[in-house]
Amino acid sequence: MFLDRARIVVKGGSGGRGIISFRREAHVPRGGPDGGDGGHGGSVVLRVDSGMTTLSDFRFRKTLEAQSGGDGGGKNKSGKAGTDLVVRVPEGTIVVDRATSERVADLMTPDEEIVVARGGQGGKGNARFVSSTRRVPRIAEDGSPGESHELDLELKLIADVGLVGLPNAGKSSLLAALTRATPKIAAYPFTTLTPNLGVARLEDRELVVADIPGLIEGAHSGVGLGEEFLRHIERTRLIVHVVDLALADPIADIAVVDVELSAYGRGLMDRPRLFALNKLDLFEARERAAAIAAILGPDAIAVSAVTGELVPELLKRIFAACPPREVLPAAVPGERRIVFAAGGRDWTVKKEQDGFRVRGDRVERLATGIDWESPDAAAYFQLLLQKNGIEKELRRLGVGDGDTVRIGGKVLEWTEGGPR
Repeated sequence: MFLDRARIVVKGGSGGRGIISFRREAHVPRGGPDGGDGGHGGSVVLRVDSGMTTLSDFRFRKTLEAQSGGDGGGKNKSGKAGTDLVVRVPEGTIVVDRATSERVADLMTPDEEIVVARGGQGGKGNARFVSSTRRVPRIAEDGSPGESHELDLELKLIADVGLVGLPNAGKSSLLAALTRATPKIAAYPFTTLTPNLGVARLEDRELVVADIPGLIEGAHSGVGLGEEFLRHIERTRLIVHVVDLALADPIADIAVVDVELSAYGRGLMDRPRLFALNKLDLFEARERAAAIAAILGPDAIAVSAVTGELVPELLKRIFAACPPREVLPAAVPGERRIVFAAGGRDWTVKKEQDGFRVRGDRVERLATGIDWESPDAAAYFQLLLQKNGIEKELRRLGVGDGDTVRIGGKVLEWTEGGPR
């Protein structure tokens, strides 16, 4: 099934928890801290796969979550890092952040990779908090959660040539005649409900040709199927307007398509164009071919997609209108672009009806991880609040003795010496 739009939620894996641990060995009565760090969470990575032509893999796969990191262990053992989740998408996929409606990536290069949800950092174990004045730290950190984003994926086919025209003009037949593509073809309108791709070859060159489902009047505003597929010719270098010569007024039919292309915009009417006057194999079409070609000028050529008459001549003109593309450098293996930048200050303080709320990645992880029964650990936490400016902000908002301060899942009571 062809699918060119998808909405997904991507979640990086959470970081593993650092632990509080001390050496417990025979003949070592005062073993030092040996709590290991948690492992980093895996990230969600989109990778361009040139073998894909649709987003149908996401029809039932809406939430994509990478593996979380493992918790640390004693004897300075670090937790296992979470595995990245690598998700394949076709060339031409546009990635939009639902929260801001910002386009964050336009994936055009085979094997290109972008990180759309970074994994969380692993928490530090108590072995990392040893200092000359803190010999027995009962301090550790929880791992941070991974990033989470809701994304819209939109596919715009990457083709050199787009075949457009009214339903039943013979676009699918012409695609088959120009290329080795084998689209489904039948003698009634709207046979083609999805774009078809084929590769045209001339001497040592190749061009990708897309057959776009038939347009009808009002397509640009969502009538019928046209608006859904017009975007697939945005990247094309040449538009071939396939015209049914067997109809009573081909010029009027051309005008209908022109109105739709012009109303859709995005430079489609400025694109180079050829007119393929199709169905030359039919008597009535052959009778009016010369007159219609004279009206349209040198960009028109009469052909028969069914018999192949003058199709080679059309192919030559298509290649002449599409000079060789500049060769894009291949993606560097292992090079990943991060599309969501990290924020600035990572904490906030808010006065609430029943106290104060402190939010922030590291301060919340530490509040959950330390041993609050340890005066040394509580003093370290108080020093962190002072260094980061959190204590100053609390005082500015009016915190006083006995007030409740919530940090992550911890509910603390403020004293002049800090939270307890």
